Amino acid sequence: MISNTTHKASCTTPQTSARRRPVTDQIARPGKIIAIHLSYASRADQRGRRPAAPSYFFKPASSVGVSGGTVERPAGTELLAFEGEIALVIGTTARRVSLDEAWAHVGGVTASNDLGLYDLRANDKGSNVRSKGGDGYTPLGPRLIDARTVDPAALRVRAWVNGELRQDDTTAGLIFPLAQLVADLSQHFTLEPGDVILTGTPAGSSVIVPGDVVEIEVDAPDAAGAPSSGRLITTVVQGDVPFDAELGSLPAVDDLQRTEAWGSAEAAGLVATTGEESQNAAPAPADAAIPDPSGLSPELRAKLLEAPTAGLSAQLRKRGHHSCFIDGVAANIAGTKIVGTAKTLRFVPFREDLFASHGGGYNAQKRAFDAVDEGEIIVIEARGDATTGTLGDILALRAKARGAAGVVTDGGVRDFDAVAEIGLPVFSQGAHPSVLGRKHVPWDVDVTISCGGATVQPGDIIVGDGDGVIVIPPALVEDVVDAALAQEIEDAWIAEQVAAGHPVDGLFPLNAEWRARYEAQR
Repeated sequence: MISNTTHKASCTTPQTSARRRPVTDQIARPGKIIAIHLSYASRADQRGRRPAAPSYFFKPASSVGVSGGTVERPAGTELLAFEGEIALVIGTTARRVSLDEAWAHVGGVTASNDLGLYDLRANDKGSNVRSKGGDGYTPLGPRLIDARTVDPAALRVRAWVNGELRQDDTTAGLIFPLAQLVADLSQHFTLEPGDVILTGTPAGSSVIVPGDVVEIEVDAPDAAGAPSSGRLITTVVQGDVPFDAELGSLPAVDDLQRTEAWGSAEAAGLVATTGEESQNAAPAPADAAIPDPSGLSPELRAKLLEAPTAGLSAQLRKRGHHSCFIDGVAANIAGTKIVGTAKTLRFVPFREDLFASHGGGYNAQKRAFDAVDEGEIIVIEARGDATTGTLGDILALRAKARGAAGVVTDGGVRDFDAVAEIGLPVFSQGAHPSVLGRKHVPWDVDVTISCGGATVQPGDIIVGDGDGVIVIPPALVEDVVDAALAQEIEDAWIAEQVAAGHPVDGLFPLNAEWRARYEAQR
C-alpha cells in the first residue's frame, strides 16, 4: 500500500492537465507494469551501448512490493541486483497522446526498485519474465508525489545499500524524457489509471545479498517544498526452495552476467588488483574493454548475443564469405544461444592400431576438455558421422566446470539427456548411445579442422542459435556484428511500416524514397 496526502482520482477518460485528478490515496494493484530497458546515459555508457529508441518489457502485477518488506534471493542463485528508479503512476487514461499532452496523464511519481535476478537473464533472452518477475521484485512507494507539482526534467533518484549511497542521478541525465515514454507507450496500447511505468535506472546498480537493506528515494529538490517519495526500504532474505530442473531451465551465470550484474569486472572480482597498484590506479572508463580469457570483450560478447545468426551470416555473405555455416547441427537445449572463440578437436576415422596408440590414456579428447578456457567453445571434427558419441556427461561436466561457452560437434552426443541437464549448450547431430571408439580416433587439438562443412581455426568466433551455427573470422567480427545490429534496427522499422499497412514493394529492401524516410526518423 502506498500512501499519499493528496486527492483521489478514478478517471476513465483523457483529461487536460487542469482537470486531471491525482492518483488515489491508496493505490490498488496496477493493471500493468511497463519497464524500460535502458534510459539513463550513465547506465548506457556503463553498458557500452546506447539505444536509438526506448524498448520495454512487462512485469507482473504480483511482483509489486511495499516499503519495509523483504525480497527473496532464490536458493541456488547469486546475482540478485537492485535498480533505483522513478515510477510514474498513470492518473487518467492515455491512448495515442502527443508528447505535449503526455505528462498531463501522469497522476503521481514515486520510488521503485526494479529488482532483477541475473542468473535467469540469459534464459529469458530479453523478455525478463523470470529474471524480473519474481514476487516482490517491484517495491513501490512509500509516498506519491503529485505530478502536477513537479517538473519531470528536474526529478532526482537516489539509492542506498546498508546506508551507503550507490546511485544519485537526475532526469536531466535521461536519454528519453519521461513524457516521451508515456506518449510512446500510448501509441501501442491504452494506459489506464493505476498503471505503472518504471523509467529506468542510472549507473550504480549492483548485486545485493541476504541481509542487505536497500533504500530508494525520489524527490524534486528544486520544487516548492522539495516533495519526496520518502525512502522505499527493502531487505534481502535468503530463499530455501530451489528451482526444479524437470519444470524449466535452471539459473546459470557466466562472467558477462557477473560483470553486468555487479556493474564492472572489478566489482565482480574478475579483475584482480593488489597492493600499491590497486590503490593508485585510476578507475577504468565505464566503457573500457574488460579482459576475457576467450579474447572477447564483454561489450563484443553482448553484441554477438544480441545479434541473430541469420543477420550475422547475411553480413558475412555481403563481404564475400559464403562458407560460414556449420551444417546439420541443432541445440540440445531449446532456445539456447552460444557465443565464444573456437577451441578445436579433431577425430580421424577409426583404425585398430591407431586407436590403440592414440585412443587410450590422456588422449586428445580429454586434453581438449581439460584445457578449454572460460568463454571458449569446443568445436569437434567428427566428419559428419552421427552414429557414435563424441562426448558424454563426464566430459560435459568438465567443460561446464572450466567455464566453456558450449560445444559444437558434427557427430553425436552420448548421455544426451544428462548433458542437457548439466546445462552445457551443445550443438550436434543428435543423440547416440555408442562410445567414441566405434568410429573415431581422438587425434589432435588446436589445429584447423572441418566441422559440418565449415573450416574452423582456433580462435575463430562461433555463434549459434535456433537457426544454426556460424563461423566468423576474428578480423571481421566487429564490422559484421555492428552491421548486423544496425540491420536489425532497420528491419524492425520496416516491420512497423508493413504492420501499418504499407506494401513491401520498395520498402523491403528500402528504395531511395523509403531510405530517406528511415534516415529522417532515425
